[in-house]
Amino acid sequence: MLEGHQSVVVIDYDGGNLASAARALEEAARLSGVSATVVITNDPGQVLEADRIVLPGQGAFADCARGLAAVDGLRSALDTAVNNGTPFLGICVGMQLMAERGLEHGVTDGLGWIGGEIAPMEAQGLRLPQMGWNELTFSRPHPLTEGLGDRPHGYFVHSYALTGARDEELLATTDYGGAVPAIVARGNRAGTQFHVEKSQTVGLRILANFLHWTPDGAL
Repeated sequence: MLEGHQSVVVIDYDGGNLASAARALEEAARLSGVSATVVITNDPGQVLEADRIVLPGQGAFADCARGLAAVDGLRSALDTAVNNGTPFLGICVGMQLMAERGLEHGVTDGLGWIGGEIAPMEAQGLRLPQMGWNELTFSRPHPLTEGLGDRPHGYFVHSYALTGARDEELLATTDYGGAVPAIVARGNRAGTQFHVEKSQTVGLRILANFLHWTPDGAL
């Protein structure tokens, strides 16, 4: 790694939304003055060597989990890198995979990095999937949510959500028939249920914060 330069890996596991996530990271780096190379890859070696790791995702939890497991050595490299302290950001299903398990199309184990499981949303009288802009309500301050201004909104597309979240791992919720976890963080691991790469100024600020983030350590 060049001094002052970051290598950012966007993990390719047929989880979708890769190119738009990479472009948003490049734009966030440019706007915030970070020198970074963003690479889309499923190479375990590149994951192990990365300075930051991003796991996008869209579609079904079970399909994304199978896609991650299907690439020889990729899940192991991800676990090793993140356990060694590499900052990690999961986006949408990438965030959901951080949970203990998902209940979409059967029971599927997640990464187990945060508490809770991914279950069907209960939003009586409201359309599912939740699709569109919704306001974020913060549970506590965190470096990833600095500078977002008053009443920030994220762009959501989902019909499953984290249930049983631990209070200490919850950074923000959104209201859709009740409080829905929107941002989680534990140690050097963080995730957003909404699509930061589609959330315009708010999303770019969160990605810029991620590129500047120095977590306390792995947990």
